[in-house]
Amino acid sequence: MNDDKLAVLIDADNVPYKNVKEMLEEISRSGTPTIKRIYADWTKPTVSGWKNVLLENAITPIQQYSYTTGKNSSDSALIIDAMDILYSEKVTGFCIVSSDSDFTRLATRLREAGMMVMGFGEKKTPKPFISACDKFIYLEILNDTEDSEKESENIATIKPEKTKRKKEPLSKVDSRNIKLITESINDLGDEDGWTFLGNLGSFIIKKKPDFDPRNFGFPKLLPLIKSIGKIEIDERETGVKNIRHIYVRVK
Repeated sequence: MNDDKLAVLIDADNVPYKNVKEMLEEISRSGTPTIKRIYADWTKPTVSGWKNVLLENAITPIQQYSYTTGKNSSDSALIIDAMDILYSEKVTGFCIVSSDSDFTRLATRLREAGMMVMGFGEKKTPKPFISACDKFIYLEILNDTEDSEKESENIATIKPEKTKRKKEPLSKVDSRNIKLITESINDLGDEDGWTFLGNLGSFIIKKKPDFDPRNFGFPKLLPLIKSIGKIEIDERETGVKNIRHIYVRVK
């Protein structure tokens, strides 16, 4: 189990409150979120939706009044807190939740200090912020279904029913993505061209922090690779029951 201690800092003005639970579950796979804070001017009605999920997920709200029209004072409060946490040496990594490019320099500074930085935001997040993170995850992929409303067939029921439907992938497996995968396989390959799948996933993220098979509608990297067709797959026995190591190479 990963024992990294993580500080989760959320910019409530620039991300939706939907899928907060799924986001925290995702973060828990990388470590333990020991600090969870969310920044906003809580007097504004635009952030009222967050209030219902804060207690459920033990997130501490930080009040920051907007003293000047058009300026996001929550950004400054989040950045100041991040630096205070950095110097306190209580964590080994940060999760910055925002779709705002204003945190690009913060992410860069934290990484310079040896911190692991994960970013979470919507698909509209500017590329500079994404590139400044070790890994970036789009909030839209954290739940692979979405609610849709339809009128009940029962005429006596006035309230519409909610149903689940499969979300459309955020991206397509185009030539650029195929090139990224095949070049990464060749970069890591041994004399025969074989690359361990576990190493491949980590290597691709170093090149492209927002790379995630779920962006393309696949739960894991292996099904994505199988869909490409031009990559060989070799499942090797490890001597341990039901455990195999998967290697890939370009045909």
